[in-house]
Amino acid sequence: MEEKMMIIDPHVHMTSRTTDDYEAMAEAGVVAIIEPSFWLGQPRTQVGSFQDYYSSLVGWEPFRASQFGIKHYCTIGLNSKEANNEALAEQVIELLPLYVHKENVVAIGEIGYDDQTPAEDKYFRLQLELAKELNLPVQVHTPHRDKKSGTIRSMEVCLEHGLDPAMVVIDHNNEETVKEVLDRGFWAAFTIYPKTKMGNERMVEVVRNFGSNGIIVDSSADWGVSDPLAVPKTASLMLKRGIAKADVIKTCYQNALDIFGKNGKMKESDWLSPEGVNQTKLYNDNSVLRGQQPKVNTDKIV
Repeated sequence: MEEKMMIIDPHVHMTSRTTDDYEAMAEAGVVAIIEPSFWLGQPRTQVGSFQDYYSSLVGWEPFRASQFGIKHYCTIGLNSKEANNEALAEQVIELLPLYVHKENVVAIGEIGYDDQTPAEDKYFRLQLELAKELNLPVQVHTPHRDKKSGTIRSMEVCLEHGLDPAMVVIDHNNEETVKEVLDRGFWAAFTIYPKTKMGNERMVEVVRNFGSNGIIVDSSADWGVSDPLAVPKTASLMLKRGIAKADVIKTCYQNALDIFGKNGKMKESDWLSPEGVNQTKLYNDNSVLRGQQPKVNTDKIV
């Protein structure tokens, strides 16, 4: 990027990424990330696997991010795909209250629909009620199939449960869904994948056509073909294509901070006045360094 700006990636699955990704993200200006609970690629079969996973999102992964100068937050929820195993889903719903109060949990998510089954609908609604009870934002996964109707249904269910649209991020949008999401007062997030969904050239045109109010750019980088640098790359492309810097900052930083910072756990001071990177620290006697010389400084490692 010609001029490095602060970047937030509000949807990235770093459990599936490497320390090289953290280093590259810090170099590109990423100061904070949000890691939503999601599907691992194959079904979990026991509630203990969910418990261990959630524990890593509030424990090991924030430590790992801190070793590269990035502030880590997460969202906790039962993902839509695994909501279809109802016997297991019932146990997971009972587990969620143990985690939603942790210091880096900024929302309930990602929840919503996959195949739009009755079971998905049931557990989506239960988790919306949990978010409403705790006054937490909601991060909604919209289905990859039958996208438009699934997106509309997601919003209607949120409204039916009395949620304020300003507390709900509708993710995985495209050109077909963005207008209705914004018109209804929800936040519209866009997943930037290298070859599918929203590419960054298309994202530039969305911002050109709809402006920056309510629009959020994320990478959703995970174990599949994806790019943890999608947000800084999109920010850079926006500037090259003539999008005003103020709009780039809003879509790639400020809007994510505004919605996910609503419960006070995510604060700009967390990275503007950081403790500094100290790679001599351990987590449960474990280090990310594998024998390398630890770096200690007051800034991010770049």
